[in-house]
Amino acid sequence: MTNNDILRRIRYTFDFDDSKMMELLSSEDQPVSREQMSDWLKKDDDPAFVECKDVQLAIFLNNLIDENRGKKEGAQPVLEKHLTNNMILRKLKIALNLKDEDILNMMTMADFTISKHELSALFRKKGHKHHRVCKDQILRKFLQGMQLKYRPKDSYKQDE
Repeated sequence: MTNNDILRRIRYTFDFDDSKMMELLSSEDQPVSREQMSDWLKKDDDPAFVECKDVQLAIFLNNLIDENRGKKEGAQPVLEKHLTNNMILRKLKIALNLKDEDILNMMTMADFTISKHELSALFRKKGHKHHRVCKDQILRKFLQGMQLKYRPKDSYKQDE
């Protein structure tokens, strides 16, 4: 999955308007213009499409966490320069204050079954003997389940 696709899906799920997206994509030292944001949200085949870098998605997810859970006291977390699907899944879990059962239910809503042990392996540190890489299919199904949970009225099955 591309960072742009993740941004588009989250925006649709929570019905964020342009100003909200700009606020979440901006940091103190990296403001984002409406034009930049618009180019990141365009479809991949649009000539004006611009790839969203990992740093921008990390800023977005960190701001989403701060927005939903409140800003952390003291030193702020280090901004990741490279994101993996495992990190994205973890940040969304934190931002939405989800428990493992919530994630499993959302996966089931998206017609995807994963055991609690498989799920916990996705949140283990890299190098741990039970760590498992989160593949695009798992992240895609999680985002689809998230959409079905938080925007159930007009949700539709997105292309796989």
